[in-house]
Amino acid sequence: MNLELLKAAVLGIIQGLTEFLPVSSSGHLELAKYLLGDESVGEESLLMTVTLHFGTALATLAVFRKEVAEIFRGLFRFQWNEETIFSSKIVVSMIPAALAGIFLEDQIEMLFNKQVLLVGACLVVTGLLLFWANRSRDTQKPLGFNHAFWIGIAQAIAILPGISRSGATISSALLLGIDREKATRFSFLMVVPLIVGKMSKDLLEGDLSSQQTNLAPLIIGFVFSFIFGYLACTWMIRLVKRSKLAVFAVYCLLIGGAAIVYALLTPGLH
Repeated sequence: MNLELLKAAVLGIIQGLTEFLPVSSSGHLELAKYLLGDESVGEESLLMTVTLHFGTALATLAVFRKEVAEIFRGLFRFQWNEETIFSSKIVVSMIPAALAGIFLEDQIEMLFNKQVLLVGACLVVTGLLLFWANRSRDTQKPLGFNHAFWIGIAQAIAILPGISRSGATISSALLLGIDREKATRFSFLMVVPLIVGKMSKDLLEGDLSSQQTNLAPLIIGFVFSFIFGYLACTWMIRLVKRSKLAVFAVYCLLIGGAAIVYALLTPGLH
C-alpha cells in the first residue's frame, strides 16, 4: 500500500470512529491532514471529505436499516402517521445547516485549511458541552418540532471543525430533556439527508468531479469509513444509554488543549 492509500485508510478510520463518537470527525480530519502532510486546501480536499462522510452516512443507514425501512413504509401510506411526523422533524432539523451551507459555503471551506488553533478551541467547547450534557437528567420528553429545530441549530454550529456534530446534537437533545435512545437515533439519522444533498449539489455543479481523478484513495477511504463507522455507531448507542459521555469530554479537552498549545508554539498556525 503506497503512502497515498495509507493516508486514505487512516482518514477513513478517523472519520468512521469520530463521526459517531462525540469527538468531532471534522476536527480530527483536519488535525490528521496536517500531521500527515496533506497540503491541499479546503476546496481541494473537499472530495475526500465528502466521500468519507458518505461512507459514514451509509453506515448509519445500515445500523438503522429497520427504522429506515419503517419510515419509508409509513411515508408511502401517504398519511400523517408516526413515520411521517418523524420525517418532518428531520426536515425541520435540516433547515439551519442547509441555510448555513447555502449562504456561507465559501467561508466554511476556508475553515478547512490548517486551522489547528480553531480546531483546538472548538474541541475544548465540545468537551465542556459533553460534561454539561452528561450531568443532565433524562426527563423522557417526546421529541417535538421545536426540539428538532434547536437540535438543527446545534448541527449547523457543528459545521465548525472541532465541534462534534453527534456531540452537539445529542447533548442538545439531552439538555432539552429528550429520551436518550430517541435523542441518539434522531441525531444519527438527521445528518443523512444533508450528506446526500451536499453530494448531489456538488455532483450537479461539477465541484467534485473536477478536483481529483484518482479513485483508489477515495475507495479506500470510503470502505474504511463505512466499516469503522458501523462499529462506532453501534457502540455509541450503548454508551449514550449508559450516560458515559464524561470520558469523551476529557478526551476532547486534552486533544483540544494540546492542539491549542501546538498552534500557539508553531509559526504560521496562528
